[in-house]
Amino acid sequence: MADAAPAPITPMMAQYFELKAQARDCLLFYRMGDFFELFHDDAKVASAVLDIALTARGTHQGAPVPMCGVPVHAAEAYLARLIKAGHRVAIAEQVETPEAAKARGGAKALVACDIIRFVTAGTLTEEALLEARTSNWLVAVCEVGGKIGLAAADISTGRFELVELGADALDAELARLSAGEIIAPEGFVRAGATLRPRADFDTQRAAEKLATLFASADFTRNELAAAGGLMAYLEHVGRGRLPFLSAPLSRTGTGHMAIDAATRASLELTRTPEGARKGSLLDNLDRTLTGAGARLLAADLSAPLCDTDAIMARLDLVGHYAGDSLARAGLRAELKALPDIARALGRLVAERGSPRDLGALRDGLGQARLLRERLGQAAYPPALLCALLPALEGHGALVAQFKRALVETPPLDPKDGGFIAPGYDAALDELRALSSDGRRALAALEAQLRARTNVPTLKIRHNNVLGYHIEVPAKSADPLMKADSGFTHRQTMAGAVRFNTPELHEIAVKITQAGAHALAAEAAHFEALVTQALARRHEIAATADALARLDVAAALAERAVEGDWVRPHFVPAPVFSIEAGRHPVVEAALRQQGGAFVANDCALTPDQRLWLITGPNMGGKSTFLRQNALIAVLAQMGSFVPAKAATLGLVDKLFSRVGASDNLARGRSTFMVEMVETAAILAQATPNSLVILDEVGRGTSTYDGLAIAWAVVEAIHEVNACRCLFATHYHELTRLAETLPSLANAHVRATEHKGDLVLLHEVAAGPADRSYGIAVARLAGVLPAVLARAKAVLARLEAGRARTGGLAAGLDDLPLFACVVEEHKPDPLHAALGALDVDALSPRDALEALYRLKGLAR
Repeated sequence: MADAAPAPITPMMAQYFELKAQARDCLLFYRMGDFFELFHDDAKVASAVLDIALTARGTHQGAPVPMCGVPVHAAEAYLARLIKAGHRVAIAEQVETPEAAKARGGAKALVACDIIRFVTAGTLTEEALLEARTSNWLVAVCEVGGKIGLAAADISTGRFELVELGADALDAELARLSAGEIIAPEGFVRAGATLRPRADFDTQRAAEKLATLFASADFTRNELAAAGGLMAYLEHVGRGRLPFLSAPLSRTGTGHMAIDAATRASLELTRTPEGARKGSLLDNLDRTLTGAGARLLAADLSAPLCDTDAIMARLDLVGHYAGDSLARAGLRAELKALPDIARALGRLVAERGSPRDLGALRDGLGQARLLRERLGQAAYPPALLCALLPALEGHGALVAQFKRALVETPPLDPKDGGFIAPGYDAALDELRALSSDGRRALAALEAQLRARTNVPTLKIRHNNVLGYHIEVPAKSADPLMKADSGFTHRQTMAGAVRFNTPELHEIAVKITQAGAHALAAEAAHFEALVTQALARRHEIAATADALARLDVAAALAERAVEGDWVRPHFVPAPVFSIEAGRHPVVEAALRQQGGAFVANDCALTPDQRLWLITGPNMGGKSTFLRQNALIAVLAQMGSFVPAKAATLGLVDKLFSRVGASDNLARGRSTFMVEMVETAAILAQATPNSLVILDEVGRGTSTYDGLAIAWAVVEAIHEVNACRCLFATHYHELTRLAETLPSLANAHVRATEHKGDLVLLHEVAAGPADRSYGIAVARLAGVLPAVLARAKAVLARLEAGRARTGGLAAGLDDLPLFACVVEEHKPDPLHAALGALDVDALSPRDALEALYRLKGLAR
């Protein structure tokens, strides 16, 4: 018997498969009524990520079709979870009305659907999908002629950057941007990148596109190729529409301090190792009051400047507000009330804006003009403030128009209407009056019908199915069901019956028509207002940037005053001189615990550019290293620094190899990671770099580790010739001061008091006398027997080294650990304490016991 033929595919599923072929590897949100539905593998993935029910709808090729769905009104929340989980989503909506579908193909015609946009991590604009205080970068990378081209855009604000760099600098640049999404041409090897056709990265087409959009295409081939790939991808996800992009800013690879991903993670600039913002330097520094200011602060911190003039301009502005508390407080009070006009503009350009976004432009641009008037009265304004002021004005006509057109608090959805202010459009006011009069007529009709039917509970109601109707309790419905009652039966329910009347129908038609015409009129006004705003998109973006810069300057001034920070000074020589420097994050944590931070000096000069720092664990070596690296970052981003005084030459590259870590997913042990990072430092550091290294060589045998650390110190001193802080427990390295003229020994101070280790956290000149490792072990609670054994082994090692110079000499006849434990006598003091019956002691006996115990403790 032949198998039954498979059921024919339905028109709806045929449409779905056609759209899914376009969506490719994206999850497809397929609009069906008030839900976005997902089918087949998409449904399985989404149900697992979103924790929603997985059901089935019909069959396909003899198997049930998996299905799940999310309500349209709540789609943004579900989209956010899918994007966070690393997925991309294609949105398919109906693109014609049911009436148009019937006219096209008859009563059974399927309403046409199409993908209206792709939602990806790097192309978000919706407020609910973005972090207000974090930029969201989309990055395109490609290689042309051995160089890397990189284009980066945050389409939520329009920021657009291009840069050409060497392949060895790509990781550092990507780490700076912390991109939400990376795209690259097919064949480009980059983990996590979305690959696109190589034709998208065509330089000629990119040059023509940039010339059309910005009247300029004066960029390198690599920058043009990357820009072309980025714009092509944006057109793809926007289905032919480009979002808002400001004129691209070409950045040079030498214009900013290079900081690789390992260094950023080690210093916890913007995120802790757990990925949290709280606890990072950015979190400690951030006193901004606007989302745009917070995003700019993070950008400044991620890319410290290497241009002295630009740094000084920022410091002048920070100093202006640090020295004038009244001006600072006034500016911050006004900034606090500002909306995020950059992201409002981005949504409007992407056609995802709302009347509320227009209201944000009205309020933000209006406040910017008032702020311009007040800031312009400063007696001696710094140069950067003078440069920012013109961008705060020029929107008077647009603001006046929006004030006339919009209600004070516009709604989110333009489809709901109600956002055009009374008096702006006389015809719209008349339509609203008709609608209002109709509602008064409804109230009058309801009163008449109650009197006529003698049913006091009669009500006129409205829903989306029946429209306006009359509802009475079921027990009162019989008289209205008669043919001559004047009522037309519409619906019977369990406890009520619904009717219509000619009078109600006439009023309902007037209300519905007036409401529809009013909504159409408001929609037209919305489009006109958006068009007016977009005509000034670049000027509005410049205003948003100026306000963000003012917010950052005032916030840094607030932080400087709050923490007693000082303005750094820059000199052309490769020096790094810090007086009483502090680690801002550690200092804040100690203050919360009631403690005080111990400040320390650092003086790296051409004659002493490499400090070799020894001392015990927990003594503060790592904190000292990190605080100086952070001071360099803060100074070159244009901030005051946590110190009494700071003088430094520009740092072109910053490297940090501090702390243990491994990368098991890539098959790298802690030692392997350490060596890879150390190799990168030795290959890239220049005489203008700053390097901090902590315990290089600790992950292998003692001899190997010492040899590696020795060679690394020599290489940094002789080859890289950079400023370096090198912390180590290999005391043998301190002898290098005898042969390396620019190496100086330093140590973190510690002492022992009555057998206990006291860590002073002070950095002093010269090498440490010893490492205090066993004393630290005692602090950590290591068992006394183990400590005794360690002391015995240490004594043998030191005696053997004194005789032969070998580390392991004298261990051959060392007794086994078990023997040591057996021979180890119990502590008499502990034994006496254990023998006391405290409850049975008289006062006199207790005093005698105390004297006895005191004698045992001597």
